[in-house]
Amino acid sequence: MTTTGDDHTEARSGPWWWERRRGAVLDWSLALVSALECGVEGYPFAQDAGIPTAAGVVFGVVAGSTLLVRRMWPVAVVLVSIAISPAQMGLLLTVVGLYTMAASELPRRIIAALAGMSLVGTLVVTFVRARQDMTHGEIGLSFGDWFVPFISITASLGVTAPPLLLGLYVGARRRLMESLRERADSLERELQLLAERAEERAEWARNEERTRIAREMHDVVAHRVSLMVVHAAALQAVARKDPEKAVKNAALVGDMGRQALTELREMLGVLRTGDGAGRGERASVPLAAVGAAAAAAASRAAVDTGEGPCLSELDELVGQSAAAGMVVDLSVEGEARGYAPEVEQTAYRVVQEALTNVHKHAAGAKTYVRLAHRVSEIAMQVENEPPPEVGSASSARLPSGGNGLVGMKERVVGLGGVFVSGPTDAGGFRVSAVIPAS
Repeated sequence: MTTTGDDHTEARSGPWWWERRRGAVLDWSLALVSALECGVEGYPFAQDAGIPTAAGVVFGVVAGSTLLVRRMWPVAVVLVSIAISPAQMGLLLTVVGLYTMAASELPRRIIAALAGMSLVGTLVVTFVRARQDMTHGEIGLSFGDWFVPFISITASLGVTAPPLLLGLYVGARRRLMESLRERADSLERELQLLAERAEERAEWARNEERTRIAREMHDVVAHRVSLMVVHAAALQAVARKDPEKAVKNAALVGDMGRQALTELREMLGVLRTGDGAGRGERASVPLAAVGAAAAAAASRAAVDTGEGPCLSELDELVGQSAAAGMVVDLSVEGEARGYAPEVEQTAYRVVQEALTNVHKHAAGAKTYVRLAHRVSEIAMQVENEPPPEVGSASSARLPSGGNGLVGMKERVVGLGGVFVSGPTDAGGFRVSAVIPAS
């Protein structure tokens, strides 16, 4: 985009008060012509006034040279032209002075007053000169009494009106162009500001989408993988003592691994080549598409029917943890009812992630899951007792990325709820959340 004001605000290249060199050349040329005109007209003026001819010529040259300062002091040029009008000199000075004054930024009342003075002065001088010529018989033709006023008004209007109107038009056009240029510059600055804000919003959206993808992938994979590790540890412990239980645990590990792989394929499938794209060509995949795929896969983490997780599946979720060796006590208060899908999914995820954390950090500890259906909200709490001895066989030594609690809090707060987590006085850990029902 080209900056509109660059050409207008270019550096001054002219001397003194001129912005450009060509303006200085024009004014010097006009001043020279005006000085020659007034100098020539100063000769008859000196004869009529009875003063030395040289004085009249010098007076005319000095008066005509005032056009040199017309851009800086247009009022002074007009006043000089009015002052020398009785001497019948300075036609070019009058015309150019009126034009410059009308095109300037002077108040309209000053322009009108000086233009009126010039008009009256020209009218009076022309009237007196025409009357003298008719009286002395210098005009050979015989006219009536109407001729002198007619020629006086016509001459004064002809000298005053055209440069005045042209100057007003040029000044108005110049001011309009300045206004449009300033408006264009202002619009350009606003567009640049909007572009910067758009980049900031896009960066913020990308960061939010990355956070969403990380949260959804964590919710989808972490729970199943954690259970797989727990079952694998149990399988290692009972492989020789109880082969039947070992076979059962191995089957559970296989099922959970297949489900985890299926969900990962769904989330990462959007990164592959799009339909109709040839080999070596990668489809442009927005980050939002990855997040949407992750959310869709996360909504199918608990069941194989393609529907999102809901509170009615908490029994199955608790059963999976119980099958992995955890002692879980589930209690539900209030009458169960339908909630918005995002509310049920968030409540399910909170319980799921809290159970996953128990597997990671307190394997073998007894856990209490409480769910309360209230009038305008739904509350859930997952609390575990202190874990058994650190060196017990139930410890699977699962790694932790530190994203589980952060993801739970983001989900709950995003729906306008309250999330609290922390250790208990008894040495366990408690996760509590309250989510508005609507």
